[in-house]
Amino acid sequence: MLSKVDRGVLFMLVSALISALNGAIAKVLSDDISALEIVFYRNLLGVLFILVMLRHTPTKLPGGQLHMLLLRGLLGFSAMILFFYTITTIPLGVAITLNKTSPLFVTILAFFLLKERLSNKGLLAIGIGFLGVALITKPLGMAFSYEHFLGLMGGFLAAAAYTTIKKIKHLYDARVIVLSFMGMGSTLPLILFLIAPYIDAPHYMAFLFPEFVWDLSLFTWSLILAMGIISTLSQYLLTRAYSASKAGIIGVISYTNIPFAIGFGYMLGDAFPDFLSFMGIGLIVLGGLLVKKG
Repeated sequence: MLSKVDRGVLFMLVSALISALNGAIAKVLSDDISALEIVFYRNLLGVLFILVMLRHTPTKLPGGQLHMLLLRGLLGFSAMILFFYTITTIPLGVAITLNKTSPLFVTILAFFLLKERLSNKGLLAIGIGFLGVALITKPLGMAFSYEHFLGLMGGFLAAAAYTTIKKIKHLYDARVIVLSFMGMGSTLPLILFLIAPYIDAPHYMAFLFPEFVWDLSLFTWSLILAMGIISTLSQYLLTRAYSASKAGIIGVISYTNIPFAIGFGYMLGDAFPDFLSFMGIGLIVLGGLLVKKG
């Protein structure tokens, strides 16, 4: 039987694979719709799926600390729009790499806010993980820009959202936590769509106020449906992972999202990773194993 830590790691590995696939679908969708529309559809479908799940099997947890639940939703939406915007503007592998700085931020936030202990072996593992990220990023020719800065901000906001899960996991079912995130992620984009015609946003904020387009092809609608299904599953597994094990452990394991994303990116036309990139992947896996043992 799997231990609690092993279950958390398994949940995160599957979530990372599905999340990378979700990023690839979003990359394809960005040819037809804006990043905010991707976020809106993704979360709207997710809300419907979670409501069906809750109707079938109601939650038994008591609830409470509603402000923390809403904060998790707001942070999650903010991280998501920045993530999908970077996907539409820079290569998938680079966007995923920047977003995957979130586990590093999670470890830091868990140490300061949740008082989780981090051993010397754990610190070494985080360093190895950083080195792996650097080796993967550099061969892809990343040049730091506004989009890359937004990617890093998305990583930090995602980490803050993940950390709140630890504060409320004993009060809310994982499905309710996911629902808060997706509910916020469908309501706020709708508000932005409604006010967009009246906002003359500067170019660096224009991605928050795009024109909403209804006239989409059947292929585009099918991709939107697929994205909604797999992203909901990914979020549910991620929430279960952070609820089942230490935030630092799950954070490092989530780095496996990077090689998965590079693989999908290659299938979409990105350059095939060279030797240094494969070294980086190996270091990320090694870092995850060290943290798991620590």
